Amino acid sequence: MRALHKSYLSVRPLQESRIEGLELVITAGEEINEDYPVEIHEYLSTFENSIGAVDEMLKTMMSVSRNELLQKLDPLEQAKVDLVSAYTLNSMFWVYLATQGVNPKEHPVKQELERIRVHMNRVKEITDKKKAGRLDRGAASRFVKNALWQPKSKHAAKAANKGKSKN
Repeated sequence: MRALHKSYLSVRPLQESRIEGLELVITAGEEINEDYPVEIHEYLSTFENSIGAVDEMLKTMMSVSRNELLQKLDPLEQAKVDLVSAYTLNSMFWVYLATQGVNPKEHPVKQELERIRVHMNRVKEITDKKKAGRLDRGAASRFVKNALWQPKSKHAAKAANKGKSKN
């Protein structure tokens, strides 16, 4: 059995940056003496790697001011950034509640996550509509009509044969 590394999650106000808000600080603590089942070691390692990836993404996002970032994006992309940020923060709060023994399903954060998810779906619909090509119905019906095989009528076939035999 291996010893579990504690990860501490704290939120502190930003003072050095132009971004107003909160900064998420994740630090690894020292080993603790409690043992855990070997079966969950892989899950814990994956979780620890995920926390590291989240930390790196947050550092990247926090290195650029929000105004600077949003100026480079079109309104739809701005909405995506805001929604993903809100969803991520609320998801992390969900995990925090679960670690504190609070059932997040009974907490208002569940409704907030659902509200954000609805807006994410709306943005996805808008994006899909932009990607979808416009259909020219006339051209499409001509294309389909000409692509389909149509048997010739007996009168047309006889007329074609008579024309060929006279030459």
